[in-house]
Amino acid sequence: MSGMRWITPLPLGLSAADLAALALLALAWFGVCRLVERPPASRPSVSVLMKRYRREWMRQFLHRDPRIFDGNILSSLREGTSFFASACMIALGGGMALIGNTDPLAGIARDLEAQEIPALLWRLKILLIMLFLANAFMKFVWAHRLFGYCAVMMAAVPNDPGHPRALDRAMAAAEVNIHAARNFNIGLRAVYFALGSAGWLAGPWGLMLGLAIVSAMTLRREFASGSRQAILNDMGRDG
Repeated sequence: MSGMRWITPLPLGLSAADLAALALLALAWFGVCRLVERPPASRPSVSVLMKRYRREWMRQFLHRDPRIFDGNILSSLREGTSFFASACMIALGGGMALIGNTDPLAGIARDLEAQEIPALLWRLKILLIMLFLANAFMKFVWAHRLFGYCAVMMAAVPNDPGHPRALDRAMAAAEVNIHAARNFNIGLRAVYFALGSAGWLAGPWGLMLGLAIVSAMTLRREFASGSRQAILNDMGRDG
């Protein structure tokens, strides 16, 4: 009887397994974000470690002449955010078109001999993916704008490193750069979770599997990647 309750459809066509998968999704999203952005002091994430380099970048920027190199780096960062924002817009457009016509998904389900799924539930699954994509789009757009602010603030740094306001303005630009990078990273994680949420199209177990893969991949890159070890090695040499 307990097994029957687990698969019995609830309102909107959701089953208990669907609700459990959605609860796991919320837990994974907020848990991963918090762990990456606020990791234990003894094991910082790559995102946290990179803050030191962004501040060091602005210190070196003070003494670099000419400063074209720094402008090129910032331009490349803005191009990256523009690319991902555009990609999210295209994906959102595709999602909106699919919501208007769920017949292709229903046809695939029939081909796989899956159980009949109400059109409203298909729309809910697509909306979940679009929710993450919309969040990613807004984060990328804001990151792009912050990188623009950073560029203006860098331009306001006096050419004379000994100017009394030079270091303060450079450090202020570094903090804006850090906030831009944080929003960009959140946007990337939202894209990852959008891909993981696509597993729900195959059912609640597909969503759980997608979440496990995405969460493991994100945490490995932040806490157990070769790039993180390279950063730690460099910091160790700096003392």
